[in-house]
Amino acid sequence: MEFFASLKNRRSIYAIDKQVEVKREDILKVVEEALKFTPSAFNSESQRVVVLFDKKHDEFWEMVKAAIKRVVKPEDFPTSEAKINAFKNGYGTVMFFDDSETTKMLTEKFPLYKENFIKWAVEQNGMLQGNVWVGLESIGLGASLQHYNELIEAEVKKEFGINKNWTLNAQMPFGRVLEIPGEKPKKDLKERLVVLQ
Repeated sequence: MEFFASLKNRRSIYAIDKQVEVKREDILKVVEEALKFTPSAFNSESQRVVVLFDKKHDEFWEMVKAAIKRVVKPEDFPTSEAKINAFKNGYGTVMFFDDSETTKMLTEKFPLYKENFIKWAVEQNGMLQGNVWVGLESIGLGASLQHYNELIEAEVKKEFGINKNWTLNAQMPFGRVLEIPGEKPKKDLKERLVVLQ
């Protein structure tokens, strides 16, 4: 039941900072265990993760900020800048990728399922993101899921030496929780759950 307590408490936390009391090895253990045990189609394990701390974390969000500045109107940039600075204010970032070569190999090896492998790659990456998110919550850290992929992928790969065959899917800034958001309304489960016997 501890898992469901963490699942219930997992929220999109935007107010974070670098003053975490959790050991770095405990954070990495969460990511490692999630990566190891999150399922994947045909046990392909195409999910890939890069964890950024310290200078690399800050550099990443400065890249995002610069990329956004190139595409938004000058009068709209201050709002985006404040949002990105809030992510940069965190302790670290988890970047989620899919190894496109692994996914491509599966489409060639199992042509009957060709159309499904790309969908499955997205699904298994989503499961990994959820598992890491719940795992971070379970050790007292707040996080949110971001998607600046197209704006920064090429530059991130170049600057950080990331494999060119990895496709960037999402970014998860995390840190000490400064403010817990209010509860969101939930639909009645009768609208969402069907039980047949």
